[in-house]
Amino acid sequence: MNIPQTSYPRVVIIGGGFGGIALAKKLSKKEMQVVLLDKHNYHNFQPLLYQVSTGGLEPDSIAYPIRKVLQGYPNFFFRLAKVVSIDTKVRQVNTNIGEINYDYLVVAAGSETNFFGNKNIETKGMAMKTIPQSLNLRSLILENFEQALLTDDLHERDALMNFVIVGGGPTGVELAGALAEIKKGILPKDYPDLDTRRAQINLVQGGDRILPEMSEVASQKAERFLEDLGVNVWKNIRVMDYDGNHVTTDTSTSFETATLVWAAGVQAVSIKGLDGKEFLCRGNRLRVNQFHQVDGFTEIFAIGDVAQMETETFPHGHPMMAQPAIQQGRSLGDNLVRLVEGLPMKPFVYKDKGSMATVGRNKAVVDMKRVKFQGVFAWFVWMFVHLYFLIGFRNRVVVFINWVYNYIRFDREARLIIRPYKKQNQVSKNQLNKD
Repeated sequence: MNIPQTSYPRVVIIGGGFGGIALAKKLSKKEMQVVLLDKHNYHNFQPLLYQVSTGGLEPDSIAYPIRKVLQGYPNFFFRLAKVVSIDTKVRQVNTNIGEINYDYLVVAAGSETNFFGNKNIETKGMAMKTIPQSLNLRSLILENFEQALLTDDLHERDALMNFVIVGGGPTGVELAGALAEIKKGILPKDYPDLDTRRAQINLVQGGDRILPEMSEVASQKAERFLEDLGVNVWKNIRVMDYDGNHVTTDTSTSFETATLVWAAGVQAVSIKGLDGKEFLCRGNRLRVNQFHQVDGFTEIFAIGDVAQMETETFPHGHPMMAQPAIQQGRSLGDNLVRLVEGLPMKPFVYKDKGSMATVGRNKAVVDMKRVKFQGVFAWFVWMFVHLYFLIGFRNRVVVFINWVYNYIRFDREARLIIRPYKKQNQVSKNQLNKD
């Protein structure tokens, strides 16, 4: 990898997400050689991916070059690489561009969509975990409306304009709200020759309430917001299969749709060499102690979505969100310095700053430790927090200007099919007739 030899201890970080970036920043001016590996050369602000999918933002507004994040820091190296395996015996990380040895290894590889073994949904449904996936979803949504204009089959037209979002967590709720606002304010202007009132947004939740990780007050208010926007909220229903057009559930309810978005769960990214049963917990997460050390190792650590630190307050690990990852990255940075200096490490204590979700224009829910609120003020708080945690001054300015413009004009300018997308095994009836 052409990483220079040094007398400093080498810390290899796998993953440039919230945790990896926070750790790298913490170590950037210390007497350590920091090597960050990621298969992308940018940091992706995942909480705003749904706005890329619905045309509210362009992807460069929520992505930031990893090299620029730590530009000018001594002893920092970034390599664009996909990690293949880890050899714990010789302390080596194997990638598609070569191997690198480490003194300390930090796994911060993040999470990926969990389809729970359903291959049909995985191949024919849509995920929204990365920027390319969000662009694919944006293209598919717009292409479906273009196709709806061309078909004379009312049944097919309805399927093209119907959306099923599986999963009532923040991602599903925010996407459903954004699509409902598009249906209300944008589609009638873009497609005046199409009866867009027939478009349906269906949010399907397996449990008895949406936003299950938040308070019941927030769940009830968010559901009311969605219903006011015209979203069909289905609870206690599990999606079992999807053939590209027909969604079957564990009840008599079914859906005809050309667009199924799977937001029903995530799992940690596993890496060969640390994928044994002795390391993994539920959801492929690595079991770590209070110092972030992976069970059985003193030199291998894990933070963020990939790590499960079991505590009395969080028996199944901390939430797989940005804030725990950032705090863990900073904590581990301090502990690595203490470890190198021969000082005892300090146990990690998570400071829960609350959770939030936006449903749409002037509609959001916020749960903080001592106060819970909903509505317009919650919406402004949600915007401020997301702007604050965006990396890069330009990105903050661009996103803020876009939000102000969208609010005033009730519009989303990024309704562009830049990269056409076709779902696997999906062929319209018109195309079948032509063949």
